[in-house]
Amino acid sequence: MDRFIEDKTTRVEVSLDGETKKLDFGELKTGGFIKQRQRDLFTVRLRCPGGRVPTDKLIEISKIAHKYSKKGVIHLSFRQSIEILYVDYKEFPQLVKELEAIGWKVASCGPRVRVPTACGGCEYNPNGLTDTQALAKMVDERFFGTPTHHKFKISFSGCPIDCARTREMDLGFQGVVEPEWEEPTCTGCTICAEACKEDAIESDPDTGKPIYYPEKCIYCGDCIRACPTGAWRAKRYGHLVRVGGKHGRWPMEAEEVALFVPDEKVAEVIEKTIEWYMANGMRGERIGKTLERVGVDKYLEFMKDVFGDRVLGAKEAACQQK
Repeated sequence: MDRFIEDKTTRVEVSLDGETKKLDFGELKTGGFIKQRQRDLFTVRLRCPGGRVPTDKLIEISKIAHKYSKKGVIHLSFRQSIEILYVDYKEFPQLVKELEAIGWKVASCGPRVRVPTACGGCEYNPNGLTDTQALAKMVDERFFGTPTHHKFKISFSGCPIDCARTREMDLGFQGVVEPEWEEPTCTGCTICAEACKEDAIESDPDTGKPIYYPEKCIYCGDCIRACPTGAWRAKRYGHLVRVGGKHGRWPMEAEEVALFVPDEKVAEVIEKTIEWYMANGMRGERIGKTLERVGVDKYLEFMKDVFGDRVLGAKEAACQQK
């Protein structure tokens, strides 16, 4: 036990689900009850997929937190969860009961699919290209709690700004849009070239019309939003898929494995990625380490029927053809 933790025991007697038994701190943490350094006190992590909480539920959660937190405080975690601090473990059963009464659940830790994180996406953010909140809800309903070799974090960013840090997740989906230029409606105003921060568009010095360099494009859609005549249009939307990232003490940047994966394929990508991970990974090993040990090519071979021509490399091939 950490010498700074006041409670030196490793197991506590808890009554949960109508059954009284002794649980160790690790088992409690797996269920979303995280031991604090103070004796008998825990942090209770709530399940908030995509960081979204209806206002009526937020009011009720606040009342419950005020009742059970010995200091009357909550913490908003870096992964968009609400955490009720300073909760006595003897009050877990009643706390959980009151949360269930308002239709809310405790999250979980440990080796399983965690609560997904997501930015606001295209619902209200001007930069958003994909409906990240809807996808986070789908993941929470279909995959939350699925056993894995280690923690498995899934995240959704609606655009290349990547607020939800898909580069640092076990599996990340970043919204992208492929721009397409239609000359008849172009006036040569040069606004698109000014709007492009990647220098993927230059203006022809004689006509003002765009010269497009797809190899520089990050598919953010700035040119589409900036174009006053609609000459730049969306050819297709989708996701840039990243796998194998993590932050923490030994961070790893995720591998970019597929481009323009449509919404309807996201669930299949998650399901098959977990299947590959469980077949090739080892207990206590993050998927990034599995990819490093086994090889990304083996993962891509397994995923070829899912990704199809969207597998990484399609962008370069398309550029060469153009």
